[in-house]
Amino acid sequence: MKICIYGAGAIGGYLAAGLSKVDGVELSIVARGPHLAMIQQQGLKLLIDGEERVCRPRATNDAATLGPQDYVVVCLKAHQAWEAAEQMRPLLGEHTAVVTGQNGLPWWYGHGLGERFAHVRLRSVDPDNRQWKTIGPQRAIGCVVYPATEIVSPGVVQHVYGNRFSLGEPDGSSSERCQKLADALTEGGFDAPVLTDIRSEIWLKLWGNLCFNPISALTRATLDVVATQPDLRALCVHMMGEAQEIATHFGASFRVDIDKRINGAARVGAHRTSMLQDLESGRPLEVDALLTSVQELGRLSRVETPYIDVVLGLVQQLGCSLHIYPTFPETVIVPTATLLPERISA
Repeated sequence: MKICIYGAGAIGGYLAAGLSKVDGVELSIVARGPHLAMIQQQGLKLLIDGEERVCRPRATNDAATLGPQDYVVVCLKAHQAWEAAEQMRPLLGEHTAVVTGQNGLPWWYGHGLGERFAHVRLRSVDPDNRQWKTIGPQRAIGCVVYPATEIVSPGVVQHVYGNRFSLGEPDGSSSERCQKLADALTEGGFDAPVLTDIRSEIWLKLWGNLCFNPISALTRATLDVVATQPDLRALCVHMMGEAQEIATHFGASFRVDIDKRINGAARVGAHRTSMLQDLESGRPLEVDALLTSVQELGRLSRVETPYIDVVLGLVQQLGCSLHIYPTFPETVIVPTATLLPERISA
């Protein structure tokens, strides 16, 4: 089984360390910069459970040297995955599956949802349908990533908590390719359930990310403050309510209610969200996959999103003013004028 981790940063490096132990897996990684150079020199180091583990996967910045794979696990952020779509082409054989491990709504969201949603394309995360055309939605396997990891120095990944990678086919089927990947992940030490409703799992994680992340970036507050300060919590409730209406319209369901989801986040404590960390480090803010895509689906379903709209506008301006808002060749902001003449019926 040939598996390529495309984007072997914090999460990708953690995955690579586990999969490198699995018999029958021919592992390669695509990385870049000092991180790649250090991996090539001394291997990839994972700090976990008080010990250091070293693996030496085949590592490169040129996917063309690797050839077609059975699985390509994409661990880039959404805007990076869009940029890299063409570079992934040499990895794609006739039966290659592409596992999308990004936060937020995936570019393939409309695929497998049935005829009434077959035309849905998310230009906020896939302008010009680049990934849809280059990769193809039939290759996609959904993946919801739960672990927290970070790169502490080039070539060194620190595991913080969690080991779950939920998998699922866009059409809800129980496929052999999903199960084979789940088996390999399980052997590598991960919790890898195969779900028949991956979109609901995507929304459950996104439900928190779409409010906790931008609010923390705008206020510099940690997760416990965002979830418990009365005004900030109320804003989260409003944003999550809008998102829930949109998600339900597009085929998802929620196994917990809003208060329970927020209370769970509060218990995490004084955690700096990923968007706050990116802001403080001067890295591009992951806005479009977490917020603009939800607004876009809201426009398509004619669900009003006044709270999401305001927070999205503020965090976009924050990113632009600091020159850390990733931009596509075309605008990704979805104005009210783009409303469809008729609501997409559920």
